[in-house]
Amino acid sequence: MKITLFGATGSLGQECLEQALEAGHTVTVLVRRPNKLPPALRDRITVVEGDGLVAADVARALPAGTEAILFAVGVDEKTSPPDLCTDVTRHILAVMRSEGIPRLVWCGGGSNIRPEDEVTFGARFVRWFAEIFLKHRHTDKEHQLQLLDDNADLCWIGIRPLQMKSGPKKGHYRLGYNAFSALSSISFADCAHAMVKMLEDDTWVGKAPIIQY
Repeated sequence: MKITLFGATGSLGQECLEQALEAGHTVTVLVRRPNKLPPALRDRITVVEGDGLVAADVARALPAGTEAILFAVGVDEKTSPPDLCTDVTRHILAVMRSEGIPRLVWCGGGSNIRPEDEVTFGARFVRWFAEIFLKHRHTDKEHQLQLLDDNADLCWIGIRPLQMKSGPKKGHYRLGYNAFSALSSISFADCAHAMVKMLEDDTWVGKAPIIQY
């Protein structure tokens, strides 16, 4: 499959890149600083230097024949501009419409509660904590999710991790609307594993399940 990855230089994005290549996908990435890409992988991918906040750069990174998009852009609470993920997603959706790109798989956050969630005290605590201490990230992901809901006619699939951490790819985790709390976690590797599988799996189209061990 011919895919484009946004956020390839972050912890999740690097896992998505490696695993997408392992799965045999042809990968294009949009990055501001190509030198942050793993040297061993640069010759195996198409690198477009640019900024996801620039609509023309996003369009360049989604050439004719693109079959799917992986969105692994992360938000830094101190340095990221407001609504980073939302604005990049807006540019992506515009190109999806104009070029007929059939699929977007994106990573959101566990503090953004969905109607299907089993809302426990733990879930409410996660949301409260994010609203107070991770407000920048939480608000951006909330706006991104609303934007995607407003474009429900397009094929998108979301995934909502809680605490992401370094660790091996186990390939075993829970995906769904199960109870979760601030103690729920997932490795970057397993979050990427689920996202790469979603490129060819329709189970969660139009939904955003929680991923956790």
